[in-house]
Amino acid sequence: MTTTATRTRADDEPGGGPARAGAPAQRTARRRPRPGRVLMAGFLTVAACYFLLPVYWLAVASTKSTDRLFGSFGLTLSDPQWLHNISRLFSYDSGIYLRWAVNSLLYAGVGAVLATLLAGAAGFALATYRFRGREAVFKGILAGVLLPTTALALPLYLLFGKLGLTDTYWSVLLPSLVSPFGAYLCRIYAESAVPTTLLEAARVDGAGEGRIFFTLVLRIMSPALVTVLLFQFVHIWNNYFLPLVMLADDRKYPITLGLATWRTAADRHPELYQLTIGGAFVSVVPLAVAMLVLQRYWRTGLTEGGVKE
Repeated sequence: MTTTATRTRADDEPGGGPARAGAPAQRTARRRPRPGRVLMAGFLTVAACYFLLPVYWLAVASTKSTDRLFGSFGLTLSDPQWLHNISRLFSYDSGIYLRWAVNSLLYAGVGAVLATLLAGAAGFALATYRFRGREAVFKGILAGVLLPTTALALPLYLLFGKLGLTDTYWSVLLPSLVSPFGAYLCRIYAESAVPTTLLEAARVDGAGEGRIFFTLVLRIMSPALVTVLLFQFVHIWNNYFLPLVMLADDRKYPITLGLATWRTAADRHPELYQLTIGGAFVSVVPLAVAMLVLQRYWRTGLTEGGVKE
């Protein structure tokens, strides 16, 4: 009896007998990646390379001179002159690129902030208040999401022409204040995230609707609002067609339109090729910084509003 008990305990100890003989093989089988995961990882790697390759080429090309730009392989560094190219970019034509950058920050920054506030107010109102025609208004907002902005450029030009606002900052800034997608997202998020009991308690305590919105609702809806802010900032920053239709003075151009004019004139002035590439690379930096800083709120705003209790 004693011998049998001793053998049983020895078999149960790590490395002591047949009970542990198949454990390493089982762990190896568990750690072996599944074919689906390997395929997904390979697909994501290819997709990442596809999206990052143009950015890498832009970063490399911005360090080259005009001669090296066309006389060397595009993906290899050769005699980098990044600081020299950047100084030329910022000093060319009395610093017109800096003026374009300030204009883009004005259009995208102010436009995105105000559009986010308007979208948050509209979404909260559509989710909380009951009034006649509410669903019709919401369906109109959905139609605005599906309508391409380029289709509105000519009607907006004719309207602003009647008001005398063409070739002004307002002609680009005012249309940027409307975000149908932002209002849609804010309504979906407010329906699931803003508790009605909290609003009723605030009203019982004597808070007005404006104070409720700016002190309570904005804080609760911050993930969705940051998402709208990021989307609207990127949309306005990359907007090209609306400034092309509205603006005639090159001192009011955003970066997108300014670089397009340089690219058109590069056939007559070859040095503008390098300036255009350098300007495109610099213009990507604010978008990359905004995406990296706000990506946590962006993911939360996209997913949390779609979950209902």
